[in-house]
Amino acid sequence: MGALSNIFYFALHPNHLGTLIQWKLRQKPQHPKDDRYKTPTAKTCFKFLHKTGRSFSPVVKDLHPELSLPVCIFYLTLRGLDTIEDDTSIPLEIKEPLLREFKDYLDIDGWNYTGNRPEEKDRELLVQFDNVIVEFRKMKPVYADIVRNVTARMGGGMADYARKADLGIVGVDSIAEYDLYCWYVAGLVGEGLTRLFVEAGLADTVLIEQGLYKPMGLFLQKTNIIRDIREDRDDGRRFWPEEIISKHVANFDKLLELENRGDALACSSEMILDALRHVCDCLTYLAGLREQSVFNFCAIPQCMAIATLELCFCNPELFDQRLKIAKGDALRLVLEASQGMESVCYVFCRYVGRIGRKIEPGDPCYLRVRDASEEVCIVFLGLG
Repeated sequence: MGALSNIFYFALHPNHLGTLIQWKLRQKPQHPKDDRYKTPTAKTCFKFLHKTGRSFSPVVKDLHPELSLPVCIFYLTLRGLDTIEDDTSIPLEIKEPLLREFKDYLDIDGWNYTGNRPEEKDRELLVQFDNVIVEFRKMKPVYADIVRNVTARMGGGMADYARKADLGIVGVDSIAEYDLYCWYVAGLVGEGLTRLFVEAGLADTVLIEQGLYKPMGLFLQKTNIIRDIREDRDDGRRFWPEEIISKHVANFDKLLELENRGDALACSSEMILDALRHVCDCLTYLAGLREQSVFNFCAIPQCMAIATLELCFCNPELFDQRLKIAKGDALRLVLEASQGMESVCYVFCRYVGRIGRKIEPGDPCYLRVRDASEEVCIVFLGLG
């Protein structure tokens, strides 16, 4: 955030100024970086990390030095893959093999891609992708295998959906298909990161054995899909499943029509309840992390997600604009998320409780929200 915008924001929200001061005082690197981070290619990779994932970049840089650069390379690899998938100007006969074979390009010195349209926002990452390849090939073989495996599976999933889109099949129909889509675009990322954490000795193996990484990714992706409904609709995309939409309106587009606002809100409530079913597993996952920087890396986005869902719940503005957490509230969440498991459980209890207070006992969602709140409280008592 710029200095001038900060002045105006905190002049209007003085109660958030103390949070900013606390954050600035705490915002010190937890781990010194070694010479691996000083090579020209590594510096270029971190430059692209900041450019393509500005909110994600600080927590990656603050990770344990064993993982900071590997996670950066993992992120940029998947961002490159996603930049190809997102570009609607690339014809299927070119896009599909690019997605399926992207894993192989990681082993080709000097490979890059210049075929994105000029306005594609992360085009330059692929133009200079040879820097990512240099650092990928320096990684420990076990880390490189994890990145390559996730890239292969995600690229295959993206190619399948690209082929469906080319056939005119837009969006998802069932909740099961919705879960599968979220798994391909986010759950796989959670699996890859978790395997990196476990291999580095920074997380408990039970996270892999019980598959707890899956709900972590689904919870974040579903939050994004709920929040971005207006933006996705304007871009001609539909990710809310027909199985839920059809209970409330005739089709997806009807959700954005003002005369259907009441039905649209009921539909969004059901979407948010579907996301809340992952909450307890997310908290159990966080309890299995052994190192503070890794805990912060995972806990901060989870806390942001539950706060975002509360912001979206019963909020008609969801269908008019992309809702954002206030800056001061976001800073407070970062502070709370980095204070340990008990603090994170308290954040979840707070926001699930706020969701519950937004609905009346006669609402069809009431009992399900109450059950979700009770489950979070039980986890809080067991893990906090």
